[in-house]
Amino acid sequence: MSVPSEDNRTPRPKAGRAAVGGMAIAMKGIGGSLAMASLITMSLLFGMVFVLLLGLVFIMESENPGLGLAIALGLTVVFNVGVFFLSPFLMDLTQRWLYGTRWISLDDLRRQSPEAAQIVEQVCQKHQLKQPRLGIIDDQNPTAFTYGSLPNTARLVVSQGLFTYLEDEEVATVYAHELGHIVHWDFALMTLAATLIQIMYLIYVFGQRMGRGGNNKAKDAAQSLALAAYVFYIVGTYLILYLSRTREYFADHFAAEVTGNPNALSRALVKIAYGIVEEGQRDKEPSRLMEGTRALGIYDAKSANSTGTAYRVAASPERVGRVFLWDLFNPWGWWMELNSTHPLTGKRVRALSTYAEQLGLTIEFDMGRVVQEGKRLSKQKLYGNFALDVALYAAETLGFIVGLGLGLIFIPMDWGFLMGALVGLGAGILLKRSVMFPDFSRAPQSDVLTLMSDPYASPLRGQPVKLDGKLIGRGQAGYRFGSDLKLQDSTGMLFLRYSSRFGPIGNFLFGASQVEKLVGSSGSTLGWFRRGIAPWMDLIRFSSGGKVINSYHRFWSLIAGIGAILLGIILPVVLPPFSSL
Repeated sequence: MSVPSEDNRTPRPKAGRAAVGGMAIAMKGIGGSLAMASLITMSLLFGMVFVLLLGLVFIMESENPGLGLAIALGLTVVFNVGVFFLSPFLMDLTQRWLYGTRWISLDDLRRQSPEAAQIVEQVCQKHQLKQPRLGIIDDQNPTAFTYGSLPNTARLVVSQGLFTYLEDEEVATVYAHELGHIVHWDFALMTLAATLIQIMYLIYVFGQRMGRGGNNKAKDAAQSLALAAYVFYIVGTYLILYLSRTREYFADHFAAEVTGNPNALSRALVKIAYGIVEEGQRDKEPSRLMEGTRALGIYDAKSANSTGTAYRVAASPERVGRVFLWDLFNPWGWWMELNSTHPLTGKRVRALSTYAEQLGLTIEFDMGRVVQEGKRLSKQKLYGNFALDVALYAAETLGFIVGLGLGLIFIPMDWGFLMGALVGLGAGILLKRSVMFPDFSRAPQSDVLTLMSDPYASPLRGQPVKLDGKLIGRGQAGYRFGSDLKLQDSTGMLFLRYSSRFGPIGNFLFGASQVEKLVGSSGSTLGWFRRGIAPWMDLIRFSSGGKVINSYHRFWSLIAGIGAILLGIILPVVLPPFSSL
C-alpha cells in the first residue's frame, strides 16, 4: 500500500534489488562480530558478578551475614527464569490490554504483504524454526517488534501503519529484520544479561547496608564492595546497550541477505520515521504504542523527527541524507548513541548502502556523498564545540572548585573559602545560563527542516530562532496535564518545551488550564533550538493573534546564580569567626 495522499513529497525513483535473496554480504567494519560482541559482553558481565561474589567471601566474618543476599540472589535467578519462560504469555496479555493486539494466520499476512509471508516461510524452513505467532496492532504508527523466550515460542508483532506507509518489498525487509532477532536468539541473550545486571545491583544494595554496621574492617570492606558493584552495574548497563545496538546491525544485515534488498530496508527505516511524524501531526498526544515499545521496536521513535521530516518534504534523497550528517559526524551523536538501544538512523542507512554496493545495486540514499560532505565539515568547530559543551555541562562544579581554591589562597579572612566557593558556584551558573540561553533579540527566521539539517547543532548550546507554525498537540504521551507542545510548520514537526516562573507547579497548572485551548492555534514561535536523539525547542514566546504565551527557561538559573553570589558575600560577614566556634 502507498503512503497517504496528503503526502507533500514529489515521487522519486527507487533503487533496485538483487535478482535473488540469500547472497552472502560482508559486514567488515560494521557492527563488529555478533558472536564476539555477545561473548565479550556476557563474559564481562559474568566476570563482574564473580568478582563481586568473591569479594563477599572475604568480608563475611560472622556466621551467616550473607543469608539475606543469598536469598535475594536466589529469588532474582528464580524470578528471571520464571519470567524468561512466562514472558511470551505475560507479554501477550499486556499487548492485548494496552494495544489490542490481534493474532493472524500466515494467509492473513499474505493478503497484506505477499513477500513478507514468503520471507517468513523461507526463513523458518531454512533455520528449522516453528513459525512465530504473528500479531497486528490496529494503530497507524508504523512499528514492528519481536518477543518471546525461545525461537520456537517467538511472537512477531507489527502495527497496521506498517502496511499503510510501506510497500510490499519494504514490509518484507522489516519482517526479515525481526526474524533475524529470532534466529540470533536476541531476546534470550538480553534477558540473561539483564539478570546479571540485577544481581550486580543487589550486591551493591547489600554492600551498602552491610557497610552501615559491624566492625570497622568489615564496614570498610563492605563499602568498597558496594562501590565496586555500583561501578560494575553502570559499566554493565552500557555493555547491554552496546550489545543491543550490535544486534540491530546484525538484524539489518540478516534482512539484507535474506531479501537481497538492502535498499528497501533503507527506505523502510526512513518511511517508518516519516509515518511516525505524520501520525504525530494527526494526534493531539504522542502515541502510547511508540512510547511503550521504544526499546523493542525496529526504530527508536524518539529519533524519528529529523529523518521523517526530511522525507516528508524533500524531493531528493540527497536532502534527506543531509539530515544524517549530525548522526555520522557530530560528537554529540556518538555520545547520545551510547545511551540508546538502537544505532542512529544515519549509521544504519550507511551500513545498508555498503551492502547494496556489494550486491552491485544502485544506492537508495547516496551515503558516500553525505560522507564526503561530512569530511568537509570543520573538525575544529565540531570537536571544539563539543569540548565547550562538556565544560559547560560541568560549569557549576568547576566554578565551585575554582572559587574554593581562590578563596583559600587569596581571601585572608575567616570563611574566605566559603565566599570563594559560593561566588564561584554562582558565576558558573550564570556563565552556563548565558551560553545555554543566548541573546534572542536578533533570532533569525527559519524552518524545522533547515534546523534539523545543521550538523553543528548541540543539545546544550541553544540556537535562537523564529518559526511560524501551528500548535497541533501535547508533547508527552498519555499525560493530560503535560505542559510541552508540538509545533508543525510547512516542513515538519518540533517539540516545544514550556517552563513556568513558578516551577513544576506552574508547569502543571499551565498544562491543565491552557494547553488544550492553545492546540490548533497558528502563530509565531521564538525559542532556542537544540538537537539530541530527538530535536526540540525551549520556548521563549508564542504569539497568536493578540494572545502571547511567555516561557521562562532562564528564570530559575538567574535566581540561583545571583542567590549563590549574594550568599557568598553575606555569609562570611554574618557568621562568627572560627576562634569563637
